[in-house]
Amino acid sequence: MTEKQSSESAGKKATQRAITALIVFLAVVVVLMNIDPGQAYPWIKALHVIAVISWMAGLLYMPRLFIYHFDAPKGSSQAETFAVMERRLMNAIMRPAMAISWLLGLYLAWTIFRFQGGWLHAKLAAVLALTFVNEYFARAARAFAKGNYLRSPGYWRLMNEIPTVLMIAIVILVIVKPF
Repeated sequence: MTEKQSSESAGKKATQRAITALIVFLAVVVVLMNIDPGQAYPWIKALHVIAVISWMAGLLYMPRLFIYHFDAPKGSSQAETFAVMERRLMNAIMRPAMAISWLLGLYLAWTIFRFQGGWLHAKLAAVLALTFVNEYFARAARAFAKGNYLRSPGYWRLMNEIPTVLMIAIVILVIVKPF
């Protein structure tokens, strides 16, 4: 018989794999930051984009989980499963990806742009807003896990649009650099 994926054992294994991947990822980043900046730049930028994509995937998926969780009866095994999914998404993917996005983004902002440019300041403000959205989702996930179903599914559908709008603004700021 296969082990239930929401069990403690499966959760510990998933956490160990996530921690191992994070350590390897950070080790690669440290090595890259200590080589010739010209050679490191495209690699650090690529790793930054990978971290951002991972973070955005979580930001776009979490509200959908809240909608499904809202439909699950409080205290049911289905509600417990959603709580496990939300916690793992936040702790194993979203927060590590957010931290790596910030670390590498700030590194690039300093080494390449010296924090100069209105577009960069606007981008940082939008990324800060994404960080607040991330932490709002984390608080909501903890509340759902306790059986405090916050807001309606319609609210979470609307909240799903905020990371999308911020992502569009960030991409335009980075690619077009309008000011």
